[in-house]
Amino acid sequence: MLDAFSIRLLKWYKQYGRHDLPWQKNKSLYSVWVAEIMLQQTQVVTVIPYYQNFMQRFPDIAALAAATQDEVLRYWAGLGYYSRARNLHKAALCIAESHQGAFPVSYDEVLALPGIGPSTAGAILAQATGQRHAILDGNVKRVLARHQAIEGWPGQKVIEKQLWEYAELYTPESKVADYTQAIMDLGATLCTRSSPKCDDCPLVSDCLAHQQNRTDTLPTKKPRKAIPVKQKRFLIIRNKHGEMLMEKRPPSGIWGGMWSLPELAMDEAVEVAVEKNWQLMVDSYSDLPSFRHTFSHFHLDITPCEVDIRVVSGAVADDERYQWHADITLLALAAPVSAIIHTK
Repeated sequence: MLDAFSIRLLKWYKQYGRHDLPWQKNKSLYSVWVAEIMLQQTQVVTVIPYYQNFMQRFPDIAALAAATQDEVLRYWAGLGYYSRARNLHKAALCIAESHQGAFPVSYDEVLALPGIGPSTAGAILAQATGQRHAILDGNVKRVLARHQAIEGWPGQKVIEKQLWEYAELYTPESKVADYTQAIMDLGATLCTRSSPKCDDCPLVSDCLAHQQNRTDTLPTKKPRKAIPVKQKRFLIIRNKHGEMLMEKRPPSGIWGGMWSLPELAMDEAVEVAVEKNWQLMVDSYSDLPSFRHTFSHFHLDITPCEVDIRVVSGAVADDERYQWHADITLLALAAPVSAIIHTK
């Protein structure tokens, strides 16, 4: 029965799987690595144009390691989860320094790179070299949790351990690259979160969730918590030269290392705060319509605010955190910040 699982899946993949994704052409450790990092928590259709632009600018590890973090983030802007880009750049520097610029082929060495966990390490090596490693990304967790009717949120260690055991059990000794893509494709195209296409699934004959009519309740959803709401003003401030005041975010945390608009709490007096923080005198300001941007752990209600300032020579000397910028297109901007700026 173990062989039957992979045999059915591989047969299905040969006929219905995805074979012409950009990273499947001229496949290399580098191309698979970049794709796997981009695909973490992001759908294929969203990743493709980002991947193509990224690879055109950074065609190999040497090019990525030679770039600045700012430039890497600029090519990632809009894709979200920016720690992925920062870790990708850190890993490229590590490979250049410790592995003579060649992506390692040892599982332990790959796992030691920034931003790479057990499933990603296995996926890279399985797809690029054919090494036998099990994977357990979100799609695979869903397939296995349903096939084995495993109850409990897959984020729990005890449940994840069970799923890893099945992932190891079902990974074949040969055709590992195809199998890895196949099980990810199955989760992405048929065994979807809602309305799975069970009638087309090659594993339906022994899928316990299907037999028990529980595909809508498995895998068990994460316990819901109330998501807090934060509110901020994002200030649009231009000087007499048409330059915009921008803030460099801290290297870690939300939008880490990217450029944003200066922020104020909604209860702060704009005139007072602008003079105190940036030594600028406010003539007038006006709030624009607010909108909500949702992160994984909180909602951020953003109120763009246009601020007119008096001509003050020498105000806001450039430093590492706040700088005047004439060409915003050269900066790595988070999607909501880009939306504010480019609608003005």
